[in-house]
Amino acid sequence: MAASSSSPSSKNNAAEKPRLSEQEKKNNHIASEQKRREAIRAGFDRLADIVPGMEGQGRSEATVLQATVQYTKDQINERKLLLDTAKQMGIDVSQYEIDQDVVKEAASKS
Repeated sequence: MAASSSSPSSKNNAAEKPRLSEQEKKNNHIASEQKRREAIRAGFDRLADIVPGMEGQGRSEATVLQATVQYTKDQINERKLLLDTAKQMGIDVSQYEIDQDVVKEAASKS
């Protein structure tokens, strides 16, 4: 028996699921893009809620990212200060220290 170019299962799938029209494809694309933009917007809103000082600010993505970067840097510096203070008091902080290579690499990217 000669091999057919399409299997019976692919014929069944084609019969069960008709091809989308160009308009349906366009509508699906638009819906997917709106969903993606909404997810990004929700992420920026969550960041703006977490970062102090964002209340009443314009919530452009650039503003939120800049404030988030500054807040993160401030938190890292505050943590470093707390660890240094604890060390001076004789407290073992070795389990809380961050690999300095990781810190340097992150700092070089900003």
